Amino acid sequence: MYSERPLDDRKLAVLRAIVQDYVGTEEPVGSKALVERHNLGVSPATVRNDMAALEEDGYIHQPHTSAGRIPTDKGYRLFVDRLAEVKPMTAPERRAIRHFLDGAVDLDDTVARTVRLLAQLTRQVAVVQYPSLSRSTVRHVELVALAPAKVMLVLITNTGRVEQRMVDCPGAVGETVLADLRAKLNTQAVGRPLPEVPGLLEDLPAAFEPADRPTVSTVLATLFETLAEQNEERIMLAGTANLTRFGHDFPLTIQPVLEALEEQVVLLRLLGETADAGMTVRIGHENAYEGLNSTSVVSVGYGSGDQSVAKLGVIGPTRMDYPGTMGAVRAVARYVGQILAES
Repeated sequence: MYSERPLDDRKLAVLRAIVQDYVGTEEPVGSKALVERHNLGVSPATVRNDMAALEEDGYIHQPHTSAGRIPTDKGYRLFVDRLAEVKPMTAPERRAIRHFLDGAVDLDDTVARTVRLLAQLTRQVAVVQYPSLSRSTVRHVELVALAPAKVMLVLITNTGRVEQRMVDCPGAVGETVLADLRAKLNTQAVGRPLPEVPGLLEDLPAAFEPADRPTVSTVLATLFETLAEQNEERIMLAGTANLTRFGHDFPLTIQPVLEALEEQVVLLRLLGETADAGMTVRIGHENAYEGLNSTSVVSVGYGSGDQSVAKLGVIGPTRMDYPGTMGAVRAVARYVGQILAES
């Protein structure tokens, strides 16, 4: 069991330097290199003593053949919690993000562009969860007559999801009834969370003439089915090929990581609860799924306004540029949220 003595500022500075050098060079870091590359203001002997203390406390360790040291999961965790400042995106990077995402034509295109952009910015595996319908609200319900007894139902959410369904009605539907039904649906459902909608509308047929109630009930049944169907979560992935650049970062083989990335349920668990919108960094063995014990996951919620409707993030080796990755994930999430709010 590691001891948990507090680290003084000097040892924290040494740990920060080791993490930065190892992430940048991929080489285990020795005391001589630290003194040469960083203005630590102490002698090589002092740095060696600090490194010995950091190793004893489990923050760094020595790979079997090397004289240098590399951070452990515990060392990266302390770096992220205490030492890392999120790297802000530059003005040109922010403009590039905005330009790339602004061209999206619909929600599917927004998610596809977001996941590609994140993979390019971080050069890691990017994961974007579609907005959860259980956390979305109704923006508009449209009914369009296609034939005397056929109606197209269109449900549009505040997160940009558009669901279309064909409804075969029990008889011809007059335009007056259709207009009345459209108006009543929108009056009662717009702005309300999707899970609440069936309860709000279940008594609606009683507001219509008896002859029109079968049609109203049929349209409602299709709307409720649409709401129920869409509760399953969807995820989009990009940049898996980026992992091949980090082959030596995975102790045995990259295979368990690739297998984990194929599991939708695993990815959803990795991103965490949608309700937790803040930045989350899970490092190495903090990931419950064994196949991902050599990776870190950086995720954050995105949404319109203050409410998070889904998560996005990246997966890469624990030897990760945490400040840069956290900055990119946060910036992209902010822009996607703005696009949803404006759409």
